Amino acid sequence: MAPVLEIQNLRKEFDAFTAVDTLNFQVEEGSFFSILGPSGCGKTTLLRMIAGFQEPTSGTLCIRGRDMSEVPPNRRPVNLVFQNLALFPMMNVQENIAFGLKRQGVGKDEIRKRVDAMLERVDLTGYGKKNISQLSGGQKQRVAIARSLVLEPSLLLLDEPLGALDLKLREQMKIELKKLQAEVGTTFMYITHDQSEALVMSDRVAVMNRGRFEQIDSPRNLYANPATRFVAGFVGETNILPVSVVSRSPLKVVTSFGLELQATQVNDSSSDELDLFIRPEAIILQHDGGGDDFNRFSLTVRNILFDGSNTKILATIGASDYELTVALPQNEQFAHIGKGDVIDAGVHLSSCRCYPREAA
Repeated sequence: MAPVLEIQNLRKEFDAFTAVDTLNFQVEEGSFFSILGPSGCGKTTLLRMIAGFQEPTSGTLCIRGRDMSEVPPNRRPVNLVFQNLALFPMMNVQENIAFGLKRQGVGKDEIRKRVDAMLERVDLTGYGKKNISQLSGGQKQRVAIARSLVLEPSLLLLDEPLGALDLKLREQMKIELKKLQAEVGTTFMYITHDQSEALVMSDRVAVMNRGRFEQIDSPRNLYANPATRFVAGFVGETNILPVSVVSRSPLKVVTSFGLELQATQVNDSSSDELDLFIRPEAIILQHDGGGDDFNRFSLTVRNILFDGSNTKILATIGASDYELTVALPQNEQFAHIGKGDVIDAGVHLSSCRCYPREAA
């Protein structure tokens, strides 16, 4: 099956600044594709080029095999949902959703049929006559998406659409958006700086940094096998320990406070100075086995960071002052743990991932 979106060598420069730097990727039909990255990395610039609001400096951008270079925004088979939603307050829900169809000259009966079907699809049946001011934040979100989906775009572009919602509503809308995309089958391209949104909703995620994609992968593999130190640090929580190489086959490293660890090196580097990444949940407490491929050390509990099921321990490692964050399993075995306790711990060498150290 041909991809909905195909981008080759796409580049966007603003004077001496390169916002999007030679991207090559495809988005498959019916998928939920997210672009994840920090503010200023080029995400929105990329989205605006796909929508036609900005012209690329170079490269090609094809939707369903058609080059979009000469196609104006209103002629492209895409729709864009903004963070501010841009709903019309003087129109009711039904009129907002019907707006684009009216501009296309669709007949009244067909408009009514398609709007009613879309209201049902986004779980807003009976809300057609309500004013926008009467809706909750989540309902407004669904109206904005319905207004775009009713035009049957090949690609729906969403630019941080959950950013203005409170935390609980964002969590709810993540699930609703994922279910909605699976139901309607429209290809979603979602822009966010929130890793949780990208990981929960997406089939594929591209991690963007300084105008480039560092890695495109499934959420699971992105989290488990980050290809670069940026991805390892940006996706999920991690502890970072500066280390020096002791030997390379197998890789053994030592921290500045003398703890020797077995590790896995992700990027080829001849440098003897690396950074070791260990995720909080990879550290196993009260570990008393595991074989030769496990690193063992002691932890001294300095604080309990309570957050329900996400509760963590802040602990120093060995006899050092170096602090690690460790996920605390939610079972009775660890209910007694408190400040000052010394706990045996271990981590598998595959969870100790080394990357080249960044230049100061």
